[in-house]
Order: sequence, then structure tokens, then C-alpha cells
Amino acid sequence: MAESAIIARVLASVLEVDAAAWNTLLARQSHPTPFMRHEYLAALETSGSATPRTGWAARFLTLWDSNTLIAACPLYLKNHSYGEYVFDWAWASAYEQHGVPYYPKAVIAVPFTPVPGTRLMARDDAARALLVQAVCQWCEDENVSSVHILFASDDDVLTSAQQDLMLRHTVQFHWKNVAPTLPAARGSLPPEGSPPVDGGNQPFTDFDHFLASLAQDKRKKIRQERRRVAEAGVTFRWSRGADISAADWDFFYRCYERTYLEHGNPPYLTRDFFARMAAHMPEAWLLFVAERDGLPIASSLIAISALPSSASSQKDQRLVAYGRYWGALERVDCLHFEACYYQPLQWCIDHGVQRFEGGAQGEHKMARALLPVQATSAHWLAHPAFAEAVERFLARESEGVGHYLSELQERSPFKTG
Repeated sequence: MAESAIIARVLASVLEVDAAAWNTLLARQSHPTPFMRHEYLAALETSGSATPRTGWAARFLTLWDSNTLIAACPLYLKNHSYGEYVFDWAWASAYEQHGVPYYPKAVIAVPFTPVPGTRLMARDDAARALLVQAVCQWCEDENVSSVHILFASDDDVLTSAQQDLMLRHTVQFHWKNVAPTLPAARGSLPPEGSPPVDGGNQPFTDFDHFLASLAQDKRKKIRQERRRVAEAGVTFRWSRGADISAADWDFFYRCYERTYLEHGNPPYLTRDFFARMAAHMPEAWLLFVAERDGLPIASSLIAISALPSSASSQKDQRLVAYGRYWGALERVDCLHFEACYYQPLQWCIDHGVQRFEGGAQGEHKMARALLPVQATSAHWLAHPAFAEAVERFLARESEGVGHYLSELQERSPFKTG
């Protein structure tokens, strides 16, 4: 790559980038998600959800070879650490105690969305490395304290490490639509991409087949929880894409908003954001509505991996479901588990979805057969002394996360034989 021919542009809005160019570049990445689509990021901005008023000031950094977009990332200047799910409050406190400003900081992430995936879009590894260099140089020039690339893909992590960014690990819980055929000594599902074992693993044929793969106590607990919901007179219906009515979107938002308010906070996302999702990305959404006596009482919203129809990798797409939002207007025992786990997992089995990501944190998800996986972020701090201190902290934290993962993997919910 002739670096002298590459032009860096810092933009205040994703709307300044052609949507087709953005989505085409995204489709070339190893780990695209619907949350990095131009439509999604534009909806966050135009709906008032992620704006300077809410503490998310956009500075999309792009690299151009003539008029061709070759690299880009969604960068936000933050004056707080809410809505990120990779917690750095202690870092901010340490800066404050020493009279050094931590904010504004730069976050390369999808606001309010702790879903691992591509953050540094690039046409090749060289362009991705240039993008990281350009981000750090721009932050240094602008006196921004730090850069945080959250829930990054493997390609992003590798490039970040090569550019001397510090890595930080956390744990999420994901479910795979694979009936395990492992030796007795190993009860957990194989890592993604691992070769077949004992002739190959097959998808679950139905929910009972999935239950049969679990240890007896886990299977019994799930059946008890589902029975409680059914005995309370609750039934479910689902709608996907354009079949989700405006009334259902309105009802979902009532549930979503109420859940946030019950926890003492206004919701991150506005009603207008979901209106824009219904208008511009309907195929990416699946809605479950719980009803009792003919009236809706709760809902959960699931995202489904969906690339633009022009994406070159469409034929090779592997469907993934992402648990995102939920809320209820009535309290029913175990309703949360049914709406957010059992109904989505049953749908995934019925429709051949290969993975269901349960979101950030939540060790209780293991009892529902969501297994621990490592998620990684990358960090650059401009202040040398603080960078050195954080590097020492991350080394200790990483060791602890490694032990935690090992402990979790010994507690597989699946049968051991």
C-alpha cells in the first residue's frame, strides 16, 4: 500500500459516508453484525439516542484511497462511561485523584450494544493497521486521553496488539445449536471452528432434543420453569421483520421503557430509534410477545444477523441471534427466562440459527446452556505513567479472567457422557 496516497477524514456523522460504501466494506469483514450497518448507526444518531447531548459525540474516522473507502470505524468522544459494558470507572477515578483529565476519551464501539464483532472495518490488514495508527495520532493531536476498542473481532484484536494497544478480556455467554457428541470427560460444546468429533456434531432437531443433551438437574429445572409460565396462563407469539406491527412495536417500547425506569434510569434508546429500525432494517428483528387472557403482558426483542442484499458474502452467511431487550407490565414467575431464553432458543432450533448470544455478563445463563466465551477490548492511553499502571492491572485481571473461564468450563450444563 502506498501510504502517501491514503487520505484520512474525520467526520461528525455517519450520514457523511455513503451507506452503500459503508455496508459494502462491512460485508467484507470476518465478523460483521447488523449493529455495524450504516442504517443502525444512523438511527442511533438521528433518533437522538447517541448524540453529544447524551454524551456520544461522533467522530467517524475514515481512510480513503482516492474516492474509495478502504477503512472506517465508529468513534465517539465520551464525557462519561455509561452504555459501554466494559467498565473503566476505576481508571477515571485514578486520573481524577491525580488531577489528570480522563474525559473526553475516545470509544470505538456500537453505543449501548455489547455484541462482539468487527469495529475496525478495512479492505485488508495493512489498511486496518493504518486505521489504528490514524486513530491514535488523531487522539494525541486532539488531547484525547485514551482510545477504547470495545468487543472487538479477532482481526481487530490482532491488529491492535501489533500496534501495541493493551488487551482486556471479559466473559460473555453464548449458545450453539449443536448436539454435543463429546467423550465422557468433556461435557461442554467444542470451540467454534473446531473439527467434528465422533463423526460430526448435528443441530438439535427440536427443544426436547436440546433438553435431552443437558444434565438431569438442568433439564428438570428448565421444564419446571417453563411449566410455571404455562400454568400462569401465559402464551407466546412471535413476529419477524415487516410482520411486526406498529402496535407491537409500541407495546414493546412500553415494556422496554418500564424495565429501565424500574431500575431508576431512563432508557438509552428512544422510541424513534425503533421506528427507524422498523423502517430501514426490519429483517434484522424478531419480536416475542407474551399474552395472558388475550392481552399482551411482556415482550422480548431479538436481533438476527442480516447483511444488506448486495453483500458479496450473503451466500456464506451464518445466522446468529442476539438477545437484546425485554420488559414486562406484569410479574409472572420465570417469565423472564421464558421470554429471553427458552422462546428464542426454541425459535433458533426451529429455524436453523446456529448461535444465540445472550449479551453481557450473567453467570445464571449457564443453567440455560449458554456457555462462557471470552470477549476482548483494546486500549491505548496517552499518558505514559497511567498506561504503565493500567498494563500491570490488565495483566493481573487477565490471569483472573483465565481462571474464571476455566472454572466455568468445569461446570458445563451438558451431560458428561
